[in-house]
Amino acid sequence: MPLLTLTNVQVHYGQIRGTHDVSLSVEEGEILALVGSNGAGKSSTLKAILGMVAYPVGSIIFNGADLHKLQPSDIVRLGVGYSPEGRRVFPQLTVIENLRMGAFTRPAQEHAERIEQMYAYFPRLRERSGQMAASLSGGEQQMLAIGRALMSRPKLFLLDEPSLGLAPIIVERIGDILEEIRQTEKLTVILAEQNSHWAMHLASRAVILELGRSIKTGPTSELLLDESVRSAYLGV
Repeated sequence: MPLLTLTNVQVHYGQIRGTHDVSLSVEEGEILALVGSNGAGKSSTLKAILGMVAYPVGSIIFNGADLHKLQPSDIVRLGVGYSPEGRRVFPQLTVIENLRMGAFTRPAQEHAERIEQMYAYFPRLRERSGQMAASLSGGEQQMLAIGRALMSRPKLFLLDEPSLGLAPIIVERIGDILEEIRQTEKLTVILAEQNSHWAMHLASRAVILELGRSIKTGPTSELLLDESVRSAYLGV
């Protein structure tokens, strides 16, 4: 049974639809890429999973639980972590304070050990531990946003546009760290990303979104050979 299943999900922002019909499934331990242009519905899909936006049509089942009408805090407690587009760290808090904010669902006695694990994944954060998050570089803020989301020990990690505005060398480093974390923690990842080439090489499967609909799904090894996908999303 998949860890997560979305069936015909329609996201609404008042009278505006963020998605028209998104269906997908995610197996435990895999990285799934959501690929599409700006406005395709990638972020709306992640927000629906976390309960941040309404979806009056469709269903989302996570680890056997129906997520419809649950609050985001309840969904986090069920085991879903989220790193939003644009990083959105708490700028006037230090690195270590940001990390602690991510552990609000965990017992206090776990926090120190978990912070040490984040420092092991992201050694730069240890060096910047006492600095205000606003003073970090873009790459460091992205590492902090990922680390903060992982503090809750999620089973499923939703990662929205992590490469946005970052140098290619930093993007590749973040990809390496994500793969290390996936293997170490048996983490399942949904990666929403406009950098389709990077995302599809990192993921084992991908869902192509277009105008709020999931139009194609399959192993990335096959989609990377699909001429329509290559010309529309990979620029080759």
